[in-house]
Amino acid sequence: MQINRAIIRLAVPNIISNVTVPLMGIASTAIAGHWGADSAATIGALAIGASIFNFIYWNCSFVRMGTSGLTAQAYGAKDWAECTNMLIRALLIAAAIGVVLLLLQWPLGELALRIMQGDEMTRAYFFARIWAVPAGILLFGFNGWFTGMQNAVIPMATAIVVNLVHIGCSFLFAFGLEQGIVGIAYASVLAQYLGVALSLWLLWYNYRHLLTRIDWRRVLAIEPLKSFFRINRDIMIRTLCNVIVYTFFTAASARMEDKNLLAVNTLLMQLFTLFSYMADGFAYAAEALTGRFIGARDGYNLRRCINRSILWSVAIALLFVGGYVAGWRELLSLFVDHSQPQAEQIIELAGSYIVWIILVPLFCAVPFALDGIMIGATESRVMRNSMLCAAAAFFVLFYGGEPLIGNDALWAAFTLYMIVRGGCQYGMTRRLKSLYEKVS
Repeated sequence: MQINRAIIRLAVPNIISNVTVPLMGIASTAIAGHWGADSAATIGALAIGASIFNFIYWNCSFVRMGTSGLTAQAYGAKDWAECTNMLIRALLIAAAIGVVLLLLQWPLGELALRIMQGDEMTRAYFFARIWAVPAGILLFGFNGWFTGMQNAVIPMATAIVVNLVHIGCSFLFAFGLEQGIVGIAYASVLAQYLGVALSLWLLWYNYRHLLTRIDWRRVLAIEPLKSFFRINRDIMIRTLCNVIVYTFFTAASARMEDKNLLAVNTLLMQLFTLFSYMADGFAYAAEALTGRFIGARDGYNLRRCINRSILWSVAIALLFVGGYVAGWRELLSLFVDHSQPQAEQIIELAGSYIVWIILVPLFCAVPFALDGIMIGATESRVMRNSMLCAAAAFFVLFYGGEPLIGNDALWAAFTLYMIVRGGCQYGMTRRLKSLYEKVS
């Protein structure tokens, strides 16, 4: 089998779909930066609101990751009945979580706004966008299943449509209807439900010949459900650690003495997010192929898949390092309104910390690839424990260094977090040997 070709076939559509996500964030930040008299305050309000929803969505992303690995293994074993069962389990769980979050929106929203110190602008954004959450979680279930079925084109098509609709409606609602960042929130609601409808149609059009009759006794059987929930429990803990670090990053930025640092760190994180979604394209390819080869008990191709996936991730990191070195100022300039008096000050302040954005991709390349590999291998315990160690390292370094070096401590802690994350995954699998034993 041509491993590089298989990786590219899965990675490129995932990269295209992933790139549309930070582009959506870039467009939203650009709209916020051009809305109102105080662009820094508007960007900050959007950043806090987006961080709250990142916390919600990332903690629900176990639906995608758990579904992907198990479905890929069923696909490799050519067990089409179990593929159907996995789809139904994922959608049922996604729908249940979405309904619960809608019912609890007021206490959850007020708590999140208090913790994140959100203002009235952020409050309005939150209670408008919360109605998109059930659809967003359902899309996790669909995309995880499609990825496990070795199909990256359908998630790509859905992501493109969702994000184009979101961007277009954000401009329309924010400026045409003069709703500001609340209009951005309503654009998300419309786009997410359109994505669910499109996914259902593409599922029926492409897979009705493989889907078996739903056997509810197998769907709800104790052993598969126990395995599904065990894996998802570990992934949820792992994701919770990840979200806590990212959310704390924004909260710590908001509490800095220099209030411009929230806007600066938000802009710099947009550059990192662009890299992370590109690298995740190869991680998604790794999880689909790793699960497939484990399900098929194909040790030869499993080893080749793991090695090549890591090499591709490193290559992407080097590409981004070169791009950031050459054009960081031009990239950051896209996000600010230069007619505002503080625009140049924000760009200059960002330049004081740009070295971290240049270095971080080098330390993230292997951990991102290993994440995909662990998902495909359903090594959820390794993912959980490595993330617990990495999060602990993050907070130790930040609280130890912040009184001495301020905002640099935040970025140094974030870099260490990535290093520990990858190192623990490699060590806990005995240099990946435990993965190869699954097919021996």
